Amino acid sequence: MAGEGEKKPVLEMVQADGADDGCVTFVMHDEDHTLGNSLRYMIMKNPEVEFCGYTITHPSESKINFRIQTRGGIPAVEPLRSGLNDLHDVCQHVLNTFQVQPGAVFCCNVVLQMNITSYLWEKKVNYASI
Repeated sequence: MAGEGEKKPVLEMVQADGADDGCVTFVMHDEDHTLGNSLRYMIMKNPEVEFCGYTITHPSESKINFRIQTRGGIPAVEPLRSGLNDLHDVCQHVLNTFQVQPGAVFCCNVVLQMNITSYLWEKKVNYASI
């Protein structure tokens, strides 16, 4: 647990004792359905993923439990990493597609852009540490 003055982690990995690396729950702090559902969709497109789902622990808490189970001994962090990258690419494509002209205001859903792009870049998620 983060003490006073310490920054709490953005992403935690929770794994049962003795469980393999292909079945992991990731706890994502300060996130909601916007990231949860879109990331779940991107990860489920991977044929090596057997199960992917998320829950919001409680309406008053801003964290989600994100569960990934893979086939064939693939570590669960691999689909998470590729899903985050794919989702970033999709958001970038939307931004580029709906950009009226250089320097103009984007015709994009600001909430989606802020939640996903800020999760990936402003919080500086270090993929190597996942």
